[in-house]
Amino acid sequence: MSQSNLSRLISPRSIAVVGHRGADFAIRGSLKLGYTGKIWAVHPSRETIEGLDCYKSVRDLPEPPDATFIAVNAEAAIEIVTDLKQIGGGGAVLYASGFGEVGEEGFKRNQRLVEAAGKMPIIGPNCYGFINSLDSVALWPDLHGCEALDKGVAIITQSGNIGLNMTMQSIGLPIAYMFTLGNQANTSISDIINAVLDDDRVSAIGLHMEGVSDIEAFDNAGRRALEKKIPIVAIKTGRTNTSSQIALSHTSSLTGSDQLFDVLFDRLGIARVDNVPEFLETLKLLSIFGAIDHNGVASMSCS
Repeated sequence: MSQSNLSRLISPRSIAVVGHRGADFAIRGSLKLGYTGKIWAVHPSRETIEGLDCYKSVRDLPEPPDATFIAVNAEAAIEIVTDLKQIGGGGAVLYASGFGEVGEEGFKRNQRLVEAAGKMPIIGPNCYGFINSLDSVALWPDLHGCEALDKGVAIITQSGNIGLNMTMQSIGLPIAYMFTLGNQANTSISDIINAVLDDDRVSAIGLHMEGVSDIEAFDNAGRRALEKKIPIVAIKTGRTNTSSQIALSHTSSLTGSDQLFDVLFDRLGIARVDNVPEFLETLKLLSIFGAIDHNGVASMSCS
């Protein structure tokens, strides 16, 4: 995935929202964060969404949007992605499920989606989208707890529910980016790691992951983080056969050997933790102090 294309999607100067349920949250959420770019609403039959006049189709927009939040069913989403690619759109977030996580028919639908998108980046499908608190963008179909920031951590997860709950944390963790990637049709965890590494406002990276489709790409992204001294914390699910099967049905992820990930994380200096509280606290620590170059132990408590 081209990083320049991805940058246009995740730091957009113009946004389109398509559909209704979920799309209204994307408008409200972005405005709440202070987004000042162009926002266009698209719906074939509604006249307005959140006070914005609706265009009938993305083809009717005054200019190609940098980012589009698509909250329609799977088949309609593919048609809209086709239109966006043809008009020069910057990329899209797909909220819809019904792709690789539902079996053979879904895999075929996912392939059609990838072909429709071409080189245009897609976040999802089957995801909540992303929040960019640095540039005041929330292509997100629900409430969230993020606030506008100048610097902070980037969290990348495949689970919308986990991502939503993490935005509601109350430990003072500055969340600069929250990405939920779902099925990763053509934009992977590795792509997003590289994208946030290009942003000097990111102090640390947190990964909540079910699996990796391209180990080499992940290894390269992890090595780049090491070179830039940006620490990474990870929760890797799918330790058992049962949890691996759940991951496959959730976001079509093949989790791989748990021992392989232990070795990989160790080689890349990625801190592996076991649960969300540990994840958030470790991420907060590293966001303050940066990469830790020793393995000493310090303890502090009240008397």
